[in-house]
Amino acid sequence: HTSMLFFTASLSIVIAEMTDFSGFEIDLNKYQKVAINPFTTEALSADQIAAVKNNIEVCRDAIVFFTACGSASGYGGHTGGAFDTVPEVVLLDAFFRACPDKFVPILFDEAGHRVATQYLFSVLDGKLPAKELKRYRVGHANLPGHPELHCTPGVKFSSGRLGHMWPFVNGVAMANPTKISICLGSDGSQQEGDDYEAAILAVAQDLPVKLIIDDNDVTIAGHPSKYLKGYDVAKKLEGQGMKVTVVAGEGLEALYPAMRNCMVHSGPYAVVIRRKMCPGIEGVEGQCGGHDAIAVAKAVTYLTNKGHTAAVQWLEGDAKKAEKDPQAGDYLGTKGSKVGANRALFGECVVKILESMSLEERKSKVMVIDSDLEGSTGLKVIHQKCPDVFVQSGIMERGNFSAAAGFGMEKGKVGVFSTFAAFLEMCVSEITMARLNYANVLCHFSHSGVDDMADNTCHFGINNFFADNGLDEHHPSQLYWPADFHQLEQCMNTIFWDEGIRFLFTTRSKLPAIQAEDGSELFGGSYKWTKGKDDVVRKGSKGYVVSFGDALYRALDAVERLRAEGHDVGLINKSHLNAVDEETMKLIGGTSMCLVVESLGRKTGLGIRFGTWLLERGFAPKYGYIGVTKEGSGGLFEHAYHQGYDSKSIQTKVKSML
Repeated sequence: HTSMLFFTASLSIVIAEMTDFSGFEIDLNKYQKVAINPFTTEALSADQIAAVKNNIEVCRDAIVFFTACGSASGYGGHTGGAFDTVPEVVLLDAFFRACPDKFVPILFDEAGHRVATQYLFSVLDGKLPAKELKRYRVGHANLPGHPELHCTPGVKFSSGRLGHMWPFVNGVAMANPTKISICLGSDGSQQEGDDYEAAILAVAQDLPVKLIIDDNDVTIAGHPSKYLKGYDVAKKLEGQGMKVTVVAGEGLEALYPAMRNCMVHSGPYAVVIRRKMCPGIEGVEGQCGGHDAIAVAKAVTYLTNKGHTAAVQWLEGDAKKAEKDPQAGDYLGTKGSKVGANRALFGECVVKILESMSLEERKSKVMVIDSDLEGSTGLKVIHQKCPDVFVQSGIMERGNFSAAAGFGMEKGKVGVFSTFAAFLEMCVSEITMARLNYANVLCHFSHSGVDDMADNTCHFGINNFFADNGLDEHHPSQLYWPADFHQLEQCMNTIFWDEGIRFLFTTRSKLPAIQAEDGSELFGGSYKWTKGKDDVVRKGSKGYVVSFGDALYRALDAVERLRAEGHDVGLINKSHLNAVDEETMKLIGGTSMCLVVESLGRKTGLGIRFGTWLLERGFAPKYGYIGVTKEGSGGLFEHAYHQGYDSKSIQTKVKSML
């Protein structure tokens, strides 16, 4: 344990809290606990400038190191946002320390991928041992990809999804009217509609809310200055009546006065800080790739130049030791199968359909709109091969969905929209409006379920059935979740030109081809996918497991092992989630047991309705359902075990029902 020193504005020395920096290859003892009162300190002294600059370097080196550990281990993560915002965060830390009675001392951040900031300051505040940072995003390490309250020691809030924090901070300010509330923002998060509303309220109520915005002109898929012509964070906020200062972020001579003026001002105020992404990191500066976890090679170069030999040795050695699914390569029914990324295949299927049309025909009939996730949801190949129908838009899911719906309002036209399944919840009202307007929209919601969801709970795509929220007489809304890459391709070719809203779900993780009992690929060859029909993967006389998505191959392994033990249970793949297959109902109804296994929420998924469908038809087998019930464990494959839809958990549940 190390006692730290910090300096007040007059440089008096005080003993700070006990901290544990051992086992971490960047020397955090060098961080100086500076205290600066912005209300009385018009300009920083030479000693203060030196201390703040030192702290910036310590923090940036640490962030590069432990986020690179995520790259090395395969758990991924995000470096750039946290790295960028260090100067303003270090100043805010000094403000909090000097004037604890004037601030709500929480670094609220509406960009959850900057979580490295929260973890680093949890360590500096003595709440978390520094060595734990090297397990960034590892399953059960309590360091998930977004900050979550009651998960990580020292973390004081849950960021939720991008661009959702400012309205919440407005409420914090209302609860603490005599104190300043801080919200860290970004040019990406400010694209969300919530922030427009938050600005209006903050100005109308003259709230003591201060927005500190990193304007680095980088989001996941591009540069806003290029794909959103006319978008300007400062002008947007000024248009809502906020006081705004625009400043260069890499020099304290400009940054400190701007930050000070922001704090001294009595009402809402935004400092828009312009800089390149990852300033000073060779090969990363200004690049979109800087948003993600820095590649090990780039981190090694950076850290070597800074003299951090021990950190480099860790990255090139122990950091590469990654946890793996203990059953990997041994799932019965898919062992040896090819695997495919359905979320990427979606885009390839769309391209094949578009390339079968003339240029004029596809321009008149199809519009594909992205929400800054083209590389993650499969739309990138459409952008590359069919740019004539592609709209590169920003982080504006609700507006983008409605634009797709408006394009598809006319018979024979289709709007194609894609984002993460977690964000489906944001679009529910717009989905209703599209349905009322008889719009034709093909929606791809990738990252459905929880598998491989290192960003953790706020990115769970578990409420997909919210999409089917219309009346029986409304325009149809069909929900599809293909089992593997074979089934996805057939599904896409079948539903692309259907009328109404079609929702196609895929996982973040890759899925193996499902095998027939003879070892062949069940959905390959002569197989034909049909809307409204379930697939009998295995027949059983004692009961059935009903599953889909990434839960299916896990359920198949469970069924195969149960059958080997003499339990004659079968397996149904339900790729058309909200359609009742009468033949399947009769098949299951003729047995004594039915268990639904899914990676959707247990409160809202297939399980809460499948039993009703059976009862409505006079069937009453013993019924159960397994779904997502817990906040995330962090990590990748770990979620299936944590939620209890792994093979062993399924086997245990089935045995209890037989």
